[in-house]
Amino acid sequence: MAAASVRPHRPDTEMPLYARSNAFLEGKGVKMPKATSTGTTIVGCLFKDGIVLGADTRATAGPIVADKNCEKVPARPTTAQIHYISESIRCCGAGTARTPSFNIELHALSTGRKPRVVTAMTMLKQRLFQHQGQIGAALVLGGVDATGAHLFTIHPHGSTDNSHALQLVVAAISAGIFNDLGSGSNVDACVITASNTEMLRNYVTPNVRVEKERTYGFRRGTTAWTREKVHSLIVSEEVRPVAAEAMDTS
Repeated sequence: MAAASVRPHRPDTEMPLYARSNAFLEGKGVKMPKATSTGTTIVGCLFKDGIVLGADTRATAGPIVADKNCEKVPARPTTAQIHYISESIRCCGAGTARTPSFNIELHALSTGRKPRVVTAMTMLKQRLFQHQGQIGAALVLGGVDATGAHLFTIHPHGSTDNSHALQLVVAAISAGIFNDLGSGSNVDACVITASNTEMLRNYVTPNVRVEKERTYGFRRGTTAWTREKVHSLIVSEEVRPVAAEAMDTS
């Protein structure tokens, strides 16, 4: 009687190809890179005439990408993540989709003066302190007022001209987009000077979705079937008239 040949079970054949490749490289002493996921990437940069703020456009909900192109530097009051404070003041937010609610415009109306950046910074600090960190917002506040350009919560990167500051912001945000799983998609920027605030929506789009080389539509009848049976969801139906009862007027 001929002996039956038995093939030995190899667990590695059940692993995906990428996992087998990684296991082979680790066996050779190659250290695998670790993915980083720290959240939103925001940057503020001070130059001689104003402020440049930047942020990535990925919004996450835990491990899920909730929005690939959310607006984190809105040009008007919204719930996005580069937040509108006033016409010449903006605030980048990381860690939460909402800014601590306050209205600096009411302060400007009561004082009769254009709001200052330090005033917005003080109001934000007070509101965050009230919640003892429960809001979970890391903020970069920047703007231009009567005393000049100001940047808070991070140290200034130096006084340069507009183009150099904007390039520095784009490079910093791009580093977060390509190296941090919590950041991604495109780069938004905001340039604030004493006379103008310029919103640069999708200023850099390094992750444009390419067009598919082929279409994958299938004609009707491509997949054949042997039989068709339609089930009625209504088993039985009976209509009973209900007599109207007289209204009690006693």
